[in-house]
Amino acid sequence: MKNVIEWKTLSKGFQYLLNLSLVLLALVLLFFLFRELFYIISDALLHQTNVHVILGKVLVFFLYFAFISMIVKYFSESHHFPLGYLLYIGITASVRFIIVNNQNPQENFWLSLVILVLTFSYLLMMRKGKPFGG
Repeated sequence: MKNVIEWKTLSKGFQYLLNLSLVLLALVLLFFLFRELFYIISDALLHQTNVHVILGKVLVFFLYFAFISMIVKYFSESHHFPLGYLLYIGITASVRFIIVNNQNPQENFWLSLVILVLTFSYLLMMRKGKPFGG
């Protein structure tokens, strides 16, 4: 009986450590998110003419946003990441990357196949009646 209590205490300690780490990570990501937003606004005000530079910064901004929203989702879903949500983020991040990275068609082709596989995986989950893995 004492062994079970020790494992529960250890498990709770690891859960608190994980939660603290995720909160710290969210704060760091939030700092970088606002820093990227500042760069985007300053480029717009300084009339940056290279659209790909601005789109690249917007891509990074949305990646920070997606990671922060994943952390928020972790806490709102009782300390677990729903699989459907991770698939959705993977699909949208890949689409954003293809939009920005139009220089390498072979890489974009492989990313398109990744999007197809992720979409089929998401549709299989929807077929089971659990849209976001919950």
